[in-house]
Amino acid sequence: MSTDRQFLVASDLDRTLIYSNRALALDVPDRLAPRLLSVEVHDGKALSFMTEQAAELLVELVGEAVFVPATTRTRTQYERVNLPGPTPGWVPQYAICTNGGQILVNGVPDQDWQAEVRTRLEAASAPLREVVEHLALAADPEWTHKRRVAEDLFAYLVVERAELPAGWLDELTAWCTERGWTVSLQGRKVYAVPAPLSKSEALAEVERRLGGATVLSAGDSLLDAELLLAADAGWRPGHGELADSDWTAPGVTALTQVGVAAGEEIVRQILDRVRAGARPGAARTAPAR
Repeated sequence: MSTDRQFLVASDLDRTLIYSNRALALDVPDRLAPRLLSVEVHDGKALSFMTEQAAELLVELVGEAVFVPATTRTRTQYERVNLPGPTPGWVPQYAICTNGGQILVNGVPDQDWQAEVRTRLEAASAPLREVVEHLALAADPEWTHKRRVAEDLFAYLVVERAELPAGWLDELTAWCTERGWTVSLQGRKVYAVPAPLSKSEALAEVERRLGGATVLSAGDSLLDAELLLAADAGWRPGHGELADSDWTAPGVTALTQVGVAAGEEIVRQILDRVRAGARPGAARTAPAR
C-alpha cells in the first residue's frame, strides 16, 4: 500500500451506502428532499440512489483511501452498481461480493480466493442443498415471493415481511445455527448464509494483500457485524437489523440518521476520520492467511 493510502475503508452497499426507493426514508416535504443520484439501473429502471452530496463525498474519499465495497450481492448484482469515482467507468481495486464468497480484483474474480472459500465451507458447515431443502419446506408460498440461491454459496427468500408467522424466524435461526449457518432478515429478504462465509474474512484477505492499514467500515445488518468488529472504527445507520436490536460495540458509531441521509452521514464521517488522520491504534499488520 502506498504511504499516502493509510486507510482501508470497507462499506456495505444496500441500506448503508446506497438506497432503493423503498428504503430512502425521506421524512421531509418533497420540496426540501435532497437531490438524488441514481447509482444502479436494471432493465432501464433506476433502482438505487445516493444523495448528490454523498456521491461528491465518496469521490473525495476514494481519492484519499483504499475503498472496498463489501456486499452480499452476487457479482452480477454488484456489477449493476455504478459508484461515483474519480474517472468515468471507475471500478475499485478490490470489491467483496456474495458476502465474502468472491473478491474482485480490478473487477475480475480472484480464483484462489474462491477455492479457499469452498474449502472452508466444506469443513465447517452443512451443505447448501440441505438448507435449500429446509427453506422449501419451511417457507409458506402464501408469504414467500421468491426463493433464490446465490452463486451456489448461500440461499435467500423474498418474503412479505409483515406476514411472517410469530417465531418463524427464531425457529429458522436455531435450525441453521445447529448446522453452522447464519440467518439475517434485511428488508424483505431472509438470508441463510454459512457462518464461515463472511465479509470480514474477505476483508482480512484484502488487508493481508495490501499491508498494514487503519481499517474503517460501515454496515447495517447482522451480516455486517463482524465487518464492523474487524475494523479499527465502524459506523452503522439508525435503521436496519443492528439498529433494531440496539447492537453496538466499542469503536462503532451508532448514527441516529436513517435512510439515504444516513448514507450521506456515513461517508462524511469516514472522510473526516481519514482526513484527520485519527488512528484509534497503531496501524495494524494484516493477519496471516
